[in-house]
Parts: sequence; C-alpha cells; structure tokens
Amino acid sequence: MEYKNCFIFVAGTTPQIITETLYALHHRKPPIHPDELCVLTTSAGKERIEKALIMEGRLEEFYKEFGIRHCPPRVVVMTDSDDAPLDDIKTDKDNEDIGDFIANFVKEKAAEAGTRLLCSIAGGRKTMSFYLGAAMGLFGRPRDRLYHVLVTPEFESHHDFFWKPGIDRTLEAKDFITGKTKKINTKDAEIILAELPFIRLRDKFQVNGEGFRELVKEGQREIDIASAQLPLKIDLSERLLEIGPTTIEMIPMQIVIYNAFLREKIKRCRYPERKYCRDCVDCFPFLVDMQSKRIAEEMAGDYRIIYPRNPSRAEEFLGRWKGGIEVAILRQNISKINRTIRDHLDDETLASYYVITAVGRHGNKRHGVRVEKGKIEVAP
Repeated sequence: MEYKNCFIFVAGTTPQIITETLYALHHRKPPIHPDELCVLTTSAGKERIEKALIMEGRLEEFYKEFGIRHCPPRVVVMTDSDDAPLDDIKTDKDNEDIGDFIANFVKEKAAEAGTRLLCSIAGGRKTMSFYLGAAMGLFGRPRDRLYHVLVTPEFESHHDFFWKPGIDRTLEAKDFITGKTKKINTKDAEIILAELPFIRLRDKFQVNGEGFRELVKEGQREIDIASAQLPLKIDLSERLLEIGPTTIEMIPMQIVIYNAFLREKIKRCRYPERKYCRDCVDCFPFLVDMQSKRIAEEMAGDYRIIYPRNPSRAEEFLGRWKGGIEVAILRQNISKINRTIRDHLDDETLASYYVITAVGRHGNKRHGVRVEKGKIEVAP
C-alpha cells in the first residue's frame, strides 16, 4: 500500500535540522520524500524557520537542487491550555502544555489511515524531543518512523550550512578550541540519519486522555493491569480454565458455577461504559441471588455445551435445581473451586484475581471474581 509521507519536526531556532533530515532521507535507498511537512515550534521559532527556509528561499533551493517535488512547510505554533501561542518554553506549565500539544498532534495524525509518520527529534528544546518520542510510543504504528539527524560538529547549526550541496563550498567557522576563524569545506561534512527504535504501545492498549500526563497515567494503569493479571479463558466444551499459561481441568458442576460468576461480571456489569473494573465489585451477587430460575437456566445452557450429545444431562440439572442451586451447595463448590485454582497457580497474589472472592460484612457478603472484565474470554 502506498502511504502519504507526513514528516513531523520539532524545531526551535535551528531550521537547518529540517533540510538536513530531508537531505538524509533523499539519499536513502529508496529515497523518501515528504507529501506533508509539519514543523512544531514556538512563535519565536516560527519567525526563524520561515525567514531561513521560506523568505530566504533555502527550502525551494533544496528541492530544485535534488529534483524533489516542492512540499511547502506547515509551521505550527504550539499553544498553551488557553490556546495562546507559546513564545518560549520556560516554566513547568509551558512544558506540560507542549506535552499536551505534541501528544494530541501526533494522535490526530496517527489516526489518518493513509499516512506514514516520519518524525524527527533533532530540533527544539530537549523536552520537545522527549514528548515527540513518547507520543510516537503511544500512537505510532508499525510503518511510522522516528529519526535523529547528526551533523559533523563544525557544520552543526552553522548559519550557512543547511545540507551538503552538490558543488562544494568553503565556509568560515570559529574553531572550538582556539576561538579563531577558520575555513571549512562542505565536502568534509557528514550528515547521518539515525533511525531510533521505540516500543509501540498503540495496539497493546487504548488511551483516551486529553493531556500528556493523563495519557501516561492511563498507559501505566494498562501496563500494571497487564503485568499483574493474566488473561482468563474458560472453555466449557473441554471443561478447562486457562489462566495465562496454566490450564486447570474442572468437573462440570464447578466450571458451570464459576462461569455463572463470570457471566455476572461480563453481561451484567453495572457500568458497561467503564473500560476498567479496578476495585469495583458492584457486579458481585449475593449467594441467595444466585438461587434463581434465570441463573439455573443459564447453567443448564452451559451443561448443553459440556454435553452436546447428551442433552438429558442439562434436563437432569434443571430438574434438580430448577429454583437455583442451594446456598450451602454453592458454598461447598466455591471452596473447592478456589482450592483448585490456588493449587495450580501457587501464587496467592495472582490467585486473588481469579478465585471467587467474598466482599462485605459477615452475614451480608457478596461473591465474585476480581479479574478485569477485559481479561476474560469465554470460548464458544
């Protein structure tokens, strides 16, 4: 599939990094050229960038020299939380505001199905580079890329060096050691483009926060949940419970009772709009509530899955428990279910998410499974 190449730069008072990166990508095999060129900067940076690249014609000159289709830059001034343009980044609030701006900008661009993002962190304040790299980690897709351009020190940020020209030029530069002016020739310049690997979290979880801090908080919460809780799969036809790599075989009565508690969590969640359960136990029923005709019929349905060729087993179950399983029988089986899970997991912290837990005061307890609803899969 052909993608539209969207270049994103963070830049400050060194517009050279834009043409240097374009130069390096032009010399890739195959060459990569921009279809869209976005530069995120401050209002002071915008003046410097537009003066050097547009008013003084360097960008157009670059395109002509290398026969590249002209792609005008879209210079975007970052704004604060009140949509006021940022002139510089000096305070904690300024840093937080640019984090929000960059994260939202990358999020919107990454939502465009036909684009490929090629992002450069070479310019601007270090915090700008950090936020761009972090935003790519949150929203970047496998086809998106992150770069940093490196230039020979004598030519780095030189006011007359924007790329390595086809015809060598002699420039004047200050010697870093002696402080005296010396002659340097562009034939000695090296422009190296480093492609930076980054962990792509986009498909691992979804984050919906507006600000960068909120995005990070949501992402960390997802990681914590993923690392602390293994996926839970229940396969009635095979009478198996799978907790991560651990497979637990259960007798029909116990897997049916366990599935009844999972069903309460998945299908009767009080807050379906919430992605995470966290510490919510509002779906936990009282055991007496499990003693109902509705739940007995649902359990009988599970028996039909367990015994597809022997439907009489489901009818026998309904005949015995048509009003629901007695509380005493439920308690006995819950105890056995929990013992089986603990024996197989051999980790009480981990097991606490998967056993049937009682919450509330004595005599008024409700029961359920603490694992996140998003971690549960019921095999067809």
